[in-house]
Amino acid sequence: MLDHMTKDPQAPQLARLAALMADETRAACLLALLDGRAWTAGELARHAGVAASTLSEHLGKLVAGGLLTEERQGRHRYVRLADARVAHLVEDLAAQVSPDAAPRPRNLRESSAGSAMARGRTCYDHLAGRLGIALTDALTTRQLLRQDTGFALTDAGLAWFGATGISLDRKGRRPLARACLDWTERRPHLAGVAGAALCRHALAEGWCVRIGSERAVKVTATGERALTELLGIDAATLR
Repeated sequence: MLDHMTKDPQAPQLARLAALMADETRAACLLALLDGRAWTAGELARHAGVAASTLSEHLGKLVAGGLLTEERQGRHRYVRLADARVAHLVEDLAAQVSPDAAPRPRNLRESSAGSAMARGRTCYDHLAGRLGIALTDALTTRQLLRQDTGFALTDAGLAWFGATGISLDRKGRRPLARACLDWTERRPHLAGVAGAALCRHALAEGWCVRIGSERAVKVTATGERALTELLGIDAATLR
């Protein structure tokens, strides 16, 4: 009977993908690139704590494997995550790691950075952490977002985005709203076209600003006023 069984044709591809991510240096690069921006090879080498030559070899494998894309400007080599699907895969895998398994911060700087990431950060192109959850909960409470059968914007939600001046690109194949499991909060936050548009608008309007070299963000005083007025979010939860 075993002679007649055929191997799933996706098995080799899955094995190659798992092997690509099963390296601490490559994993560190993928996590860093969840900020949605392009990084130079030198920046990633310093972040991962490896030599530039070593990092270059790892980046070559990630690019060849379809997880990263690259472009060159002068003598600099820039890389970014290939697309939103890769970002979701990395974030979803990170969410499976128990918080108890994470190493304790070695110093006050690491502790502060970790707290900032938990408070608010970008997850590729949308908002995550307590900030992302607060936005998702507020949209759901106001019946602008449904979570009962998967994430979906309601008619009122579509109208809210339009009235707020947040443009939604509905032409592509990317879902309008998607649940993304938050690795610090252990609950889903809003991703997809709507999540990306909300993040982009928040940064452009100065509701949020990036802090440090990581993907942490913080809500500004302007953002607190706007989110309280538009979504009824208690400003204290945003700090």
